[in-house]
Amino acid sequence: MENYNLKSILGPIMIGPSSSHTAGAARLGRIAMKLAPKGFNKVSFYLHGSFRETYMGHGTDKALLAGVMDFFPDSEEIKNSFEIADERGLEYEFIKSDLGYVHPNTVKMVFHYDDQEDFYVQGSSIGGGSILIKDINGADVEFSGEKPTLVAKYIDKKGILSRITATFAISGMNIADMHVDRTGKVATLICELDSDFDDATIKDIGRIDDFLFVKYLNPVKEDN
Repeated sequence: MENYNLKSILGPIMIGPSSSHTAGAARLGRIAMKLAPKGFNKVSFYLHGSFRETYMGHGTDKALLAGVMDFFPDSEEIKNSFEIADERGLEYEFIKSDLGYVHPNTVKMVFHYDDQEDFYVQGSSIGGGSILIKDINGADVEFSGEKPTLVAKYIDKKGILSRITATFAISGMNIADMHVDRTGKVATLICELDSDFDDATIKDIGRIDDFLFVKYLNPVKEDN
Protein backbone atom coordinates (compact mmCIF):
# COMPACT_ATOMS: atom_id res chain seq x y z
CA MET A 1 0.00 0.00 0.00
CA GLU A 2 1.35 3.43 -0.94
CA ASN A 3 2.09 5.76 1.96
CA TYR A 4 0.54 9.23 1.95
CA ASN A 5 1.59 12.19 4.04
CA LEU A 6 -0.73 14.95 5.24
CA LYS A 7 0.33 17.30 2.46
CA SER A 8 -0.58 14.79 -0.27
CA ILE A 9 -4.09 14.44 1.21
CA LEU A 10 -4.93 17.99 2.24
CA GLY A 11 -2.61 19.93 -0.05
CA PRO A 12 -0.19 22.70 0.93
CA ILE A 13 -0.95 25.73 3.08
CA MET A 14 -1.69 28.34 0.47
CA ILE A 15 -3.73 31.22 -0.88
CA GLY A 16 -6.28 29.36 -3.08
CA PRO A 17 -8.09 28.31 -5.03
CA SER A 18 -5.91 25.59 -6.56
CA SER A 19 -2.84 23.75 -5.34
CA SER A 20 -1.68 23.13 -8.92
CA HIS A 21 -2.64 26.47 -10.46
CA THR A 22 -1.92 28.73 -7.49
CA ALA A 23 0.43 27.17 -4.91
CA GLY A 24 2.50 25.36 -7.55
CA ALA A 25 2.59 28.49 -9.69
CA ALA A 26 3.91 30.57 -6.78
CA ARG A 27 6.62 28.00 -6.11
CA LEU A 28 7.59 27.94 -9.79
CA GLY A 29 7.92 31.70 -9.86
CA ARG A 30 9.93 31.85 -6.66
CA ILE A 31 12.44 29.16 -7.63
CA ALA A 32 12.84 30.71 -11.09
CA MET A 33 13.57 34.04 -9.39
CA LYS A 34 16.21 32.37 -7.19
CA LEU A 35 17.88 30.97 -10.31
CA ALA A 36 17.73 34.16 -12.38
CA PRO A 37 20.46 36.80 -12.15
CA LYS A 38 19.48 39.80 -10.06
CA GLY A 39 18.40 43.08 -11.60
CA PHE A 40 15.59 41.97 -13.91
CA ASN A 41 13.01 44.64 -14.67
CA LYS A 42 10.43 42.63 -16.61
CA VAL A 43 9.16 39.05 -16.66
CA SER A 44 7.31 37.41 -19.54
CA PHE A 45 5.21 34.38 -18.59
CA TYR A 46 4.50 31.98 -21.48
CA LEU A 47 1.53 29.88 -20.35
CA HIS A 48 0.90 26.39 -21.75
CA GLY A 49 -2.02 23.97 -21.63
CA SER A 50 -4.42 24.38 -18.72
CA PHE A 51 -2.30 27.27 -17.41
CA ARG A 52 -3.02 29.01 -20.71
CA GLU A 53 -6.76 28.34 -20.60
CA THR A 54 -7.62 29.05 -16.95
CA TYR A 55 -4.84 31.25 -15.56
CA MET A 56 -7.03 34.24 -14.72
CA GLY A 57 -9.83 32.31 -13.05
CA HIS A 58 -7.46 30.26 -10.89
CA GLY A 59 -5.16 33.12 -9.97
CA THR A 60 -2.17 31.54 -11.73
CA ASP A 61 -1.10 34.91 -13.08
CA LYS A 62 -1.15 36.52 -9.63
CA ALA A 63 0.68 33.55 -8.07
CA LEU A 64 3.45 33.42 -10.71
CA LEU A 65 4.04 37.15 -10.38
CA ALA A 66 4.06 36.91 -6.57
CA GLY A 67 6.60 34.09 -6.77
CA VAL A 68 9.10 36.06 -8.84
CA MET A 69 8.80 38.81 -6.21
CA ASP A 70 9.85 36.29 -3.51
CA PHE A 71 6.44 35.62 -1.96
CA PHE A 72 5.42 32.15 -0.77
CA PRO A 73 2.32 30.09 -1.69
CA ASP A 74 0.68 31.11 1.61
CA SER A 75 1.55 34.82 1.34
CA GLU A 76 -1.41 37.18 1.52
CA GLU A 77 0.43 39.39 -1.00
CA ILE A 78 -0.55 36.99 -3.81
CA LYS A 79 -3.97 38.66 -3.89
CA ASN A 80 -2.37 42.03 -4.65
CA SER A 81 0.65 40.97 -6.67
CA PHE A 82 -0.26 43.14 -9.67
CA GLU A 83 -0.38 46.25 -7.51
CA ILE A 84 2.84 45.34 -5.70
CA ALA A 85 4.67 44.76 -8.99
CA ASP A 86 3.45 48.11 -10.30
CA GLU A 87 4.67 49.84 -7.12
CA ARG A 88 8.08 48.18 -7.52
CA GLY A 89 8.34 49.12 -11.19
CA LEU A 90 8.42 45.48 -12.30
CA GLU A 91 6.87 45.00 -15.73
CA TYR A 92 5.11 41.75 -16.58
CA GLU A 93 3.11 40.11 -19.33
CA PHE A 94 1.21 36.83 -19.72
CA ILE A 95 1.33 35.19 -23.13
CA LYS A 96 -0.77 32.21 -24.21
CA SER A 97 1.63 29.73 -25.80
CA ASP A 98 2.16 26.21 -27.06
CA LEU A 99 5.39 24.93 -25.51
CA GLY A 100 5.21 21.55 -27.20
CA TYR A 101 4.98 18.11 -25.63
CA VAL A 102 5.14 19.11 -21.97
CA HIS A 103 2.98 18.85 -18.86
CA PRO A 104 -0.29 20.84 -19.24
CA ASN A 105 0.53 23.03 -16.23
CA THR A 106 3.74 24.45 -17.69
CA VAL A 107 5.13 27.96 -17.82
CA LYS A 108 8.24 29.46 -19.38
CA MET A 109 9.41 32.51 -17.41
CA VAL A 110 11.70 34.90 -19.28
CA PHE A 111 13.55 37.48 -17.18
CA HIS A 112 14.53 40.68 -19.00
CA TYR A 113 17.39 43.08 -18.16
CA ASP A 114 18.73 46.39 -19.35
CA ASP A 115 22.38 45.35 -19.31
CA GLN A 116 22.47 41.61 -20.02
CA GLU A 117 20.81 38.89 -22.06
CA ASP A 118 17.42 37.43 -21.19
CA PHE A 119 17.37 34.44 -18.84
CA TYR A 120 14.61 31.85 -18.76
CA VAL A 121 13.35 29.01 -16.59
CA GLN A 122 10.67 26.54 -17.62
CA GLY A 123 8.81 24.32 -15.18
CA SER A 124 5.58 22.48 -14.45
CA SER A 125 3.14 22.32 -11.56
CA ILE A 126 2.46 18.59 -11.20
CA GLY A 127 -0.17 18.53 -8.45
CA GLY A 128 -0.59 19.22 -4.76
CA GLY A 129 1.69 22.24 -4.93
CA SER A 130 4.62 20.14 -6.16
CA ILE A 131 6.68 21.32 -9.13
CA LEU A 132 9.42 20.25 -11.50
CA ILE A 133 11.95 22.61 -13.07
CA LYS A 134 12.65 21.22 -16.55
CA ASP A 135 14.70 23.75 -18.51
CA ILE A 136 17.17 26.46 -17.50
CA ASN A 137 18.27 28.60 -20.44
CA GLY A 138 18.20 25.62 -22.80
CA ALA A 139 19.74 23.08 -20.41
CA ASP A 140 17.63 19.95 -19.93
CA VAL A 141 17.18 19.53 -16.15
CA GLU A 142 14.72 18.02 -13.70
CA PHE A 143 14.43 18.86 -10.02
CA SER A 144 11.66 19.66 -7.58
CA GLY A 145 13.23 22.24 -5.28
CA GLU A 146 12.19 20.13 -2.29
CA LYS A 147 15.79 19.21 -1.47
CA PRO A 148 18.85 21.45 -1.14
CA THR A 149 20.03 21.78 -4.74
CA LEU A 150 23.24 22.96 -6.40
CA VAL A 151 22.71 24.30 -9.93
CA ALA A 152 25.98 24.93 -11.75
CA LYS A 153 27.08 25.57 -15.32
CA TYR A 154 30.71 25.16 -16.35
CA ILE A 155 33.02 24.42 -19.27
CA ASP A 156 32.98 20.63 -19.49
CA LYS A 157 36.38 19.23 -18.61
CA LYS A 158 37.90 16.52 -16.49
CA GLY A 159 38.02 16.89 -12.75
CA ILE A 160 35.16 19.34 -12.10
CA LEU A 161 32.68 16.76 -10.82
CA SER A 162 35.24 15.04 -8.62
CA ARG A 163 36.16 18.37 -7.01
CA ILE A 164 32.50 19.14 -6.33
CA THR A 165 31.71 15.70 -4.87
CA ALA A 166 34.91 15.77 -2.80
CA THR A 167 33.89 19.11 -1.33
CA PHE A 168 30.51 17.69 -0.33
CA ALA A 169 32.17 14.63 1.20
CA ILE A 170 34.54 16.75 3.28
CA SER A 171 31.55 18.82 4.45
CA GLY A 172 29.67 15.67 5.44
CA MET A 173 26.90 16.27 2.88
CA ASN A 174 25.30 13.26 1.22
CA ILE A 175 24.32 13.47 -2.46
CA ALA A 176 20.74 12.32 -3.01
CA ASP A 177 20.69 12.66 -6.81
CA MET A 178 22.89 14.14 -9.52
CA HIS A 179 22.34 14.87 -13.20
CA VAL A 180 24.58 16.47 -15.83
CA ASP A 181 23.34 17.90 -19.13
CA ARG A 182 26.00 18.51 -21.77
CA THR A 183 25.41 20.96 -24.61
CA GLY A 184 28.52 21.34 -26.71
CA LYS A 185 31.40 22.25 -24.40
CA VAL A 186 29.15 23.47 -21.59
CA ALA A 187 27.77 21.23 -18.84
CA THR A 188 24.90 21.98 -16.46
CA LEU A 189 24.95 20.12 -13.14
CA ILE A 190 21.94 19.54 -10.90
CA CYS A 191 22.99 18.07 -7.56
CA GLU A 192 20.36 17.40 -4.87
CA LEU A 193 21.54 16.81 -1.32
CA ASP A 194 20.16 15.53 1.99
CA SER A 195 21.15 18.53 4.09
CA ASP A 196 21.12 22.31 3.68
CA PHE A 197 24.06 24.28 2.37
CA ASP A 198 25.93 26.16 5.07
CA ASP A 199 28.21 29.15 4.61
CA ALA A 200 31.37 27.05 4.88
CA THR A 201 30.29 24.65 2.13
CA ILE A 202 29.26 27.52 -0.15
CA LYS A 203 32.66 29.12 0.44
CA ASP A 204 34.46 25.86 -0.37
CA ILE A 205 32.45 25.34 -3.57
CA GLY A 206 33.22 28.95 -4.48
CA ARG A 207 36.94 28.12 -4.58
CA ILE A 208 36.25 26.10 -7.73
CA ASP A 209 36.82 28.87 -10.24
CA ASP A 210 35.56 27.06 -13.36
CA PHE A 211 31.88 27.90 -12.93
CA LEU A 212 30.06 30.04 -15.48
CA PHE A 213 27.00 30.06 -13.22
CA VAL A 214 26.26 28.64 -9.78
CA LYS A 215 23.22 28.83 -7.50
CA TYR A 216 22.43 27.24 -4.14
CA LEU A 217 18.79 26.48 -3.33
CA ASN A 218 17.88 25.64 0.25
CA PRO A 219 14.21 24.70 0.68
CA VAL A 220 12.39 26.58 3.41
CA LYS A 221 9.48 25.60 5.60
CA GLU A 222 6.97 27.73 3.71
CA ASP A 223 7.76 25.95 0.43
CA ASN A 224 6.75 22.52 1.77
